[in-house]
Formats: sequence, C-alpha cells, structure tokens
Amino acid sequence: MNAEELVEVVLPGKVEPEGLQLRHGTVPAPGPGQVVVRMEATGVSFAEQQMRRGRYYDQPPFPFVPGYDLVGTVLAAGPDVEPGLTGVRVAALVKVGGWASHVLVDAADVVPVPAGVGAAEAETLVVNGITAWQMLHRKARVRAGQTVLVHGANGGVGSVLVQLARAAGARVIGTASARHHDALREKGVEPVDHRTDDIPARVRALAPGGVDAVFDHVGGRGIVDSWRLLAPGGTLVSYGSAATRDDEGSRQVPVLKLLGRVWLWNVLPNRRRACFFNVWAGRALSRNRFRNRLRADLTQVFAALQRGEVTAQIAAQLPLARVAEALRLAESGTVAGKVVLFP
Repeated sequence: MNAEELVEVVLPGKVEPEGLQLRHGTVPAPGPGQVVVRMEATGVSFAEQQMRRGRYYDQPPFPFVPGYDLVGTVLAAGPDVEPGLTGVRVAALVKVGGWASHVLVDAADVVPVPAGVGAAEAETLVVNGITAWQMLHRKARVRAGQTVLVHGANGGVGSVLVQLARAAGARVIGTASARHHDALREKGVEPVDHRTDDIPARVRALAPGGVDAVFDHVGGRGIVDSWRLLAPGGTLVSYGSAATRDDEGSRQVPVLKLLGRVWLWNVLPNRRRACFFNVWAGRALSRNRFRNRLRADLTQVFAALQRGEVTAQIAAQLPLARVAEALRLAESGTVAGKVVLFP
C-alpha cells in the first residue's frame, strides 16, 4: 500500500471549477474498524455544485475534499474489520472525501458491489439509487397503478427514480428539456417540457384527478405547484432546492423555508402529505439502523440493475485530473445521468 500515492481534489473556497486544486500525499493507514478503499469511480452530484458556491446546507468549512460517494476496491483493512474484506469491490456513501484516489471509510459503511457490475455502473446508483429507492418506497410508498410526477426526470436521481417507479408498476410523468424527451419515452415516461410548458396545466391535462406522488428537487416557488398537483391521499417528497443554487445569502434559509412549508401543509386539515427527504436523516439517532437501511436499499437497487429494471446512465467518464471539466459538464444541464470520475 505504501508504494501508492494519494491524489485528491481540494475545494479551497467559493471558486469556479477551474479553482479546484489537486493535492498529492501519502495513502492513509486504516485504524480500528476502518478500511482504505482504492477509488475506481466517484461522481459529480448536485451537492458538489452547491458546495463550490458555499450553498450546501451542512457542508464543512473550506478547504475540504468533495465527493459524495464512491466505488472501489478495499486495499487494506485495520484491526477489528471482518476478515476477507480486502480485495472486495465496495460502494460507500461519504458526503465528502470521495474525490480522491484512496479514501478512508468505516468498514461498517461499505456495501459490496455484486460480481459483474462495473465500477462506473455502480457509482451512478450509490447516492442516486439510495435516494430514489428510499423516496419511492419508504416515503411515498408508491404502488402499482398509481401516477407519479418526477421533476428533473433526466437527472442523476430522476433518471433512476423514473425507472424504479416504472418497475413498481406506476405511471410516470417526468419534466425535462425537450432534448431528453425521446429517451424518457423509451423508458415509458410521459415527458413535460419544463422550459416551455405550463407545467401545472400540462400535468393536470395528463392527470385530471391529480397525481399520487410528486418528487421535487427544485424547491423555490414551484414547490407550491407540486403540492397543488397532488390527488387526495397523495404525497409530496421535497428533496432539494435547486432553484436557489445560484442565490446569494444564507445557505440554510432555502431549506428552512421548505421545512416550514412541509410542516404547515401537514398540520393544516387536508388529505395530502408532504415530507422533506434527507438521505442522512436518522443517522445521528441510530447509526446502526441507518447503516442497515442503506445496505438493504442499495442492495435492492443493485439487484434491480442486474434484473434490467434499471440501467446505469453514465453521462460521461473523465479522469480525476479533469475534474473542472467534469463539474462544468454536470452543471451545464445538457447531459442525462451522472458524470463519473476515475483515478
């Protein structure tokens, strides 16, 4: 292990993508209960787009190494780690630190990747797959025959979510730019152009009685339309504030506004439900429960991939040294799926 060199991407502050820095160092040694994962694939999620603007609501202070998740092979294990884990390909959700050639992770937080699933394929389904699965099955509890609306149906989470929803037997309406509509139709999704269509009017025309669930990562003023589009008994799952990505000011305020709306909608007399989804919710209260759910749900997502119910949407693959280009591509809004980085 000592012969290898650590290479990591550092976010020094609020910078343009070209301001990201490469740092070289020594591969860390695992402590008790830890493993060193040699990264094979990591990705650019919306969280990193917010972090470089200082807009992610609980990001660490600058400077730090971004990277929400990764897939790689266990290079070394510390004391008190399950025997046989070294050499196994695993996935991990880390929130920060994934944009590095070697990552130190608690062994209890890694999930084995099934044989035959490539690193880049698996990477597209770590944070995106867990988020989609838990929102669909644990929050909205979508059933066969129901109708759901997915905003950003071509994005990292959205592209997984629409496939899982279709596999569950749901009818899916998805918003996206017109360039992505043919691809969405191939997945059985009824597309709505978020740039030119009157989204509420178009969705009401497709589902006059309302939809059973809305998955909204946009936030902002449009969250009210999402709520109003619900059928009686329907569920709104809010999981982001993309509309405020480029705003100035407090990064907590947009999230607090969303939480306030969700609370108000749930206490007022109505036949609908709203929730704000955070993949890390509950971790502080019960770390073991959080880990068990993450392992179970990601295993389900990988199984769906193996059954062909979900396809890995890789928008592009670029080396870690071209991270600025990768980040700009992900932020362009022109790609479908996830931009993946490799060492």
